[in-house]
Amino acid sequence: MKKQAFNPFLPINTYIPDGEPHVFGDRVYLFGSHDKEGGEMYCMLDYEIWSSPIDDLSDWSSKGSNYSASQDPLSAKTNRKYMYAPDCVRGKDGRYYLYYCLSGDNGKGCYFGPVSVAVCDTPDGKYEFYGHVKFADGTPCTKYVPFDPAVINDDGVIRLYYGTCYPFDELPKIAQPIMRKMESGMFGKTVKEIKAEKGGVMGAITCVLSDDMLTIKEPPKRILPTKTKGTPFECRTNIFPKDGHGLAGHGFYEGSSIRKINGKYYFIYSSMNNHELCYAVSDYPDKDFKYKGVIVSNGDVGYNGRKEKDRLNHSGTTHGSIEKINGEWYVFYHRQTHGTDYSRQACAEKITILPDGSIPQVSITSCGLNGGDLSGIGEYPAVICCNLTNGKMPHGGNRSFKKLPMITSGNDERYLTHLTKNTVVAYKYFDLTETKTISIKARGKGIISVLANGKNCCDINVNSENWQSYSVNFSGEKRSDITFKIQKGNMEILSFELQN
Repeated sequence: MKKQAFNPFLPINTYIPDGEPHVFGDRVYLFGSHDKEGGEMYCMLDYEIWSSPIDDLSDWSSKGSNYSASQDPLSAKTNRKYMYAPDCVRGKDGRYYLYYCLSGDNGKGCYFGPVSVAVCDTPDGKYEFYGHVKFADGTPCTKYVPFDPAVINDDGVIRLYYGTCYPFDELPKIAQPIMRKMESGMFGKTVKEIKAEKGGVMGAITCVLSDDMLTIKEPPKRILPTKTKGTPFECRTNIFPKDGHGLAGHGFYEGSSIRKINGKYYFIYSSMNNHELCYAVSDYPDKDFKYKGVIVSNGDVGYNGRKEKDRLNHSGTTHGSIEKINGEWYVFYHRQTHGTDYSRQACAEKITILPDGSIPQVSITSCGLNGGDLSGIGEYPAVICCNLTNGKMPHGGNRSFKKLPMITSGNDERYLTHLTKNTVVAYKYFDLTETKTISIKARGKGIISVLANGKNCCDINVNSENWQSYSVNFSGEKRSDITFKIQKGNMEILSFELQN
């Protein structure tokens, strides 16, 4: 009997962000970074590849560590011991090639390149170091900014995408010399090298690799514009001018991903807004991409017109892609936990590709890969909430927000903490037609209002230093969200159970 699937869809003590989903055979594989629970920086753990049968997206498993940064000779040589967002492609020889970038502490050197490659006979076996992406003369490729690689086997042509973009050009001219030095240090290039590159070194880049999966066959070229416009204050939300590309407000930042759908190329990326996955479409793999829209935001920003200030979560980096699994399309992204951006978890939502090729933005939910609403009978971890907000949630996470409502962990438990007055915890969606009671396991002191589809069903008085279950009558409709609103106090929630 199949289990239910909910977000995050991997075990709740597992943190795999930057997910690239790929179907190989009868399984879907998730290639991603690996954060540490409560970690101090990005991607502290070995790569661990998770997979599930394409006909049961609740049954995810892994074989443990698949690859370690220590296997890459460049790691020890440069003191870069962490591996960032990978992607995988099946080569013409039938083997699987994993492309990634190395980083040092706190992101040092992550933009220096080159792109590293590991290889394996199976998608989730033990990978071995293979080499670095290079030019025909053997020189490692560090042209532009080798970061966040993405790969596709385009009918036998292996295409590599990478890059990043920062709004350095937006600052006043008087600040440009300082910015150029900062850019130089960040990207590991001299100011002279940066100035020598027409259009600079930033942007979304693509190149073609030879059959050896390492050697550049067709040189790197930029596929999206990088020239920005406006004041520094406008950089985040108006990064590109209205120049025909339609990128204003959603310019490329990082997280390249590529898919080919019905003969068209879909370039998926994380925008300068940082919390959203956007997409641009072209008839060609290396030019003429036009911005089409946002697929998902981990703060639900933009969905039904929601503004940045009204985000429904502590939003932060996102990185992911789309994949067709057993006839249905899904978008994979990640969410933030622990009040930082260093413990990110994989989530997914079903999407629709319309006849005109467009993808409407979807809301983030708790039911994700379930194929329908969650059952109104059963026990659920509190941390599967899709919205967690006090109405003043920040964006960004390279620092700790210690008193923020958040998902956290301790004593081998995962729970919600810092739930104070006006905090809203939401779960979407459930079939509550047979539900008669709800039992919430909480600790602390205060009052929780329990709502279904916005209707206040009951209040719960919490008053215990230890986990204690509080049961009340509760009912709803066939398709209901469940919301906990903290009326007063300060508490934590571990789980809830729906009963008939």
